Amino acid sequence: MSDTANGRFMYFAFGSNLLKERLQLANPSARFCSTGRLKDYELNFGLWEKHVDNTWHGGVATIESCPGAEVWGVIWTLSKDNLCSLDKQEGVNLGMYSPLEVLVETDKGLVLCRTYQMNNFHACPPSPQYKQVVCLGAEQNGLPVDYLKRLEAIQTNNYCGPSILDQIKPVMK
Repeated sequence: MSDTANGRFMYFAFGSNLLKERLQLANPSARFCSTGRLKDYELNFGLWEKHVDNTWHGGVATIESCPGAEVWGVIWTLSKDNLCSLDKQEGVNLGMYSPLEVLVETDKGLVLCRTYQMNNFHACPPSPQYKQVVCLGAEQNGLPVDYLKRLEAIQTNNYCGPSILDQIKPVMK
């Protein structure tokens, strides 16, 4: 299931990039490959610096090692031409996230994927808009109902101003 031979790479998304329209804002080559489960990690929301302002106005998703836990997400295949734009979106150049290679379980076996883990994690609840994008993406791609319920139960910071969601809504079908 590896696409590396034809100039593409596999990317495991678990946060706002679960939503196709969000991912394709900066990475138009993204194509759905599969849903999958990352074992021994848990999903958390936070900031890479304690008092940093970000475009989502709250905590954003990251994964943390946690034996026995699991994170569901989407495996996208992207053109290697989008590797720089994906890294930029994840703030690799600013030290916000570091790329990580993980083995993701799918119904067709294990898939080696690129994903991202936040540096200097500080817990912080997400904005309602960020949570909405994560939940929409989980629903859009058919993640398990139990996992969707866990996402929907996440507490937010009640932010109610403009956000990236305003850019995504017009492109959603």
